Amino acid sequence: MTNVPPYLAIAAELRRRVRSGEFAPGDRVPSTRAITREWGVAMATATKALGVLRQEGLVRVEPGVGTVVVTTAGTAGADGGPLSRERLVEAALELADSEGLHALTMRRLATVLGASTMALYRHVPGKAELVRLMTDAACAEVPLGPVPAEWRAGLEQGARWLRGVYARHRWMAHAMASFTRPVATPHAMAYLEWMLRSLRGTPLTYAEKLHTHLLIFAYVQGLSMADDLEEQARQDTGVSGSEWMEQNEPRLDAIQASGSYPELNSLTSGADFDLDLDALFEFGLRRTLDGVASMIGETSG
Repeated sequence: MTNVPPYLAIAAELRRRVRSGEFAPGDRVPSTRAITREWGVAMATATKALGVLRQEGLVRVEPGVGTVVVTTAGTAGADGGPLSRERLVEAALELADSEGLHALTMRRLATVLGASTMALYRHVPGKAELVRLMTDAACAEVPLGPVPAEWRAGLEQGARWLRGVYARHRWMAHAMASFTRPVATPHAMAYLEWMLRSLRGTPLTYAEKLHTHLLIFAYVQGLSMADDLEEQARQDTGVSGSEWMEQNEPRLDAIQASGSYPELNSLTSGADFDLDLDALFEFGLRRTLDGVASMIGETSG
């Protein structure tokens, strides 16, 4: 008889607890750390066990809460009504927001909606088009508002708006990562138009205006991708960023103690520095706009 892999055995037991009602809809299931303690397995094994249940649509990740049993509404559809493109996009947004874009498949979405996979293809031709519709819906959530009269205020507002979109939907930083193959949606295009209008009164050339927009876009994108990678790592390992640093501090200290990094040692010796991506965003945005201001000054001079 073939031995069952440990992660499948753990998944089977958790599945039994869900279906028996021991874990009710909305209840948290054991975390990866709790699974390692209960079954005496490695963190990777615990992660794979929860991954099986997520793929089956039995559980989902609630940011700030943990892995919870899906509600009846989550598996059968929000209102039991007929499928529509709007319902598909809404459900896909919720799934990608909670578990990441990698967890979004047409089969998984069909399970969430309580429909057949083929039924979904009557409304969207595939995942690529679904992601495009999701991106447009996400960009439409919060209006940009009127364009400020001063160019710097406009670019600041636009950059913070985009970071807000990515904060609500971390997966978008990866979905919109290509510069040469941009996601073509009306509301994403409206953002580009808004940024160019912010620069309308400057002496910059058309190419310089586009490069300025793309530079800010790339800057926001890069930090937002770091946010998304951190969230994925937390979900996959069950270890927060601060916990990871604590676990790896002895190794980092040993490397620094070699004496090969005098500049780094001189900066970190006795210093209390906590990396905060929001603070880094504000610092970098100011420096980027200082460079644009210098360019505008040189051009107008």
